[in-house]
Amino acid sequence: MSDLYGETHRAFQDRHDTRRLADRLEALAHSEFDERDRSFIEEASFFFLSTVDERGRPTVSYKGGPPGFVRIVAPSELVFPVYDGNGMFLSVGNIASTGHVGLLFISFESPPRRLRVQGTAHVMPNEGPGHVPGALYLVRVRASEIFVNCGRYIHRLEQRRLSPHVPDASGQQPFPAWKRIDFLADALNDRDKERVAKAGGTISLEDYPGEDSPADRA
Repeated sequence: MSDLYGETHRAFQDRHDTRRLADRLEALAHSEFDERDRSFIEEASFFFLSTVDERGRPTVSYKGGPPGFVRIVAPSELVFPVYDGNGMFLSVGNIASTGHVGLLFISFESPPRRLRVQGTAHVMPNEGPGHVPGALYLVRVRASEIFVNCGRYIHRLEQRRLSPHVPDASGQQPFPAWKRIDFLADALNDRDKERVAKAGGTISLEDYPGEDSPADRA
């Protein structure tokens, strides 16, 4: 019996004669972070998060922050902050609904590496000793499988530059320019409408400058 593979996985493995290899790789998976896992995760400035809603529909999102924004808090558990996003709350809503998550950590530098973490998660208030400035919530993940993937198809990107939108030590962050786009104006909450007016009003999609040079914080 396998905890990782189902009948459809096995069918493809048998078709390509990789069942033995797949079993060996499953045997190398673990449920507690070792020192190499810990170092890799706690140095990461981003990861990709996969979640599933109550109807089985998946979504994947990018999560970024300063190195150390993902913390290992127990042998099988990690915590990461949820910063302000686009207001859809797809990932957080899915976690609160089903709890099933997959995390993919990648290094695009040399040597390239990727680490996968699968498990269950729950949403917590951002308060107490683990408070993270600028975060709306915290998510705690309990890993069931932790395993390394082949890095041969990872492209190498040597430049590392953090987004200017990462909250600072006091939790302040720039107002996103995309909220100024005119076709979103009537859907914003009152606080964001005030921020749009303060920033100079709405802009057209054609005039949207991207998010690399934010004008104000908080």
